[in-house]
Amino acid sequence: MSRIVIIGGGPGGYEAALVAAQLDADVTLVEADGAGGACVLSDCVPSKTFIASSEVVTGYRNNDRFGIRSAGLSGVSVDVATVNERVKQLAVAQSGDIQAKLVKAGVDVVHGHARMGDDTLGHTHRVLITPVGAETYAVDADTVLLATGATPRVLPTAVPDGERVLDWRQVYDLPELPEHLIVVGSGVTGAEFASAFLAIGVRVTLVSSRERVMPHEDADAAMAIERVFRERGMTILNQSRAKSVVNTGDGVSVTLADGRSVSGSHALMAVGAVPNTADLGLREYGVEVAQGGYVTVDRVSRTNVPGIYAAGDCTGVLPLASVAAMQGRIAVWHAMGEAVTPLRLRTVSANVFTDPELATVGVSQNDVDSGKVPARQVMLPLSGNARAKMAEVRDGFVKLFCRPATGQIVGGVVVAPKASELILPVTMAVENNLTVDQLAHTFTIYPSLSGSIAEAARQLMYHEPR
Repeated sequence: MSRIVIIGGGPGGYEAALVAAQLDADVTLVEADGAGGACVLSDCVPSKTFIASSEVVTGYRNNDRFGIRSAGLSGVSVDVATVNERVKQLAVAQSGDIQAKLVKAGVDVVHGHARMGDDTLGHTHRVLITPVGAETYAVDADTVLLATGATPRVLPTAVPDGERVLDWRQVYDLPELPEHLIVVGSGVTGAEFASAFLAIGVRVTLVSSRERVMPHEDADAAMAIERVFRERGMTILNQSRAKSVVNTGDGVSVTLADGRSVSGSHALMAVGAVPNTADLGLREYGVEVAQGGYVTVDRVSRTNVPGIYAAGDCTGVLPLASVAAMQGRIAVWHAMGEAVTPLRLRTVSANVFTDPELATVGVSQNDVDSGKVPARQVMLPLSGNARAKMAEVRDGFVKLFCRPATGQIVGGVVVAPKASELILPVTMAVENNLTVDQLAHTFTIYPSLSGSIAEAARQLMYHEPR
């Protein structure tokens, strides 16, 4: 029986453990915090639960246009203690569900830490496991999977204190809503929290070191969302790098690199993450670690040491739970001799949970504009969609990319409410090499937002937009 040790119980670890158990391996999973890891307990699940609360508040905006008379947003109050309690309870419940699933599958789940031990003779790898409150013991494994995730990056001049200066894992401990939240960092995490806090009535200032928010996302999409942010009252400081953040006792003072300062009640640091690889004994064991601490892997999750694999945020491949889970599954399939398709990032869909949401898949606008990928494209505003008009959806669009000659769909962008759901047909088209003709001939519901996806495909059938 193959023996597998998995270090880290997030999506990359627990999904791999379930696959390994299905293949009758002897599986030990070591996790410091709880089943599901940081993704479930402090990152993805809590943040999206918090955003769900903000979406409820958003539903009260402009409802007079629907003929509904109410006090609107001014009549809505948010009990932050209840919101945060729900966030934490749901995270713990989700972790419990994953724990139960692992135990039922026969996985030995150890609450503790692990690291690589001394190099051993033969084809096994020694892992030193230290359970919480118990002595360290060694396990010789045929396969080791590193899935240790990442931790919020800390700037030396802006260290979170859990009171006024916060990282994104500390916002759920606030006893009351911030009066004025300064979000430092305008990437995906910063934009999501800025959007959510703005929606629930908090004054928000977003400090962005780039020309626009979410600089690594589709430019048309990011600019559309930035425009919505500004229209709803958010202050955005573009090309403004934070030099330091200080807790002044009754607030915070953020000093910018150009000498300006911004004052608020709280600051949320969203300046990226660093991989949790420093204490695993990897370099001593000979595992290649790139600059920044990321474990180097190939498309089947192998490191440079045979029998040692890595998955998830500790690899720096793509910081998405779905990618981590697939990397973990691929690692186990490959290690156990199963047929496996190497990781294909071109078919990975991603979503930013702002309001509206931003979803993407396949090639990007930069790929097309640079000539890296020849493609025709069309961008169709949702303002002309009947369902969007009924729901007062005025912001958003559908964008499709296809091969110039064959019409094969190679990418897409959706900015809309629930874009995370609307991107699926585009993802299926990219995954299965469908053409715009095939998508255009597919029945859609009328009226529906998804109808705009088929309409965009119809426009690409006969025209050559920019």
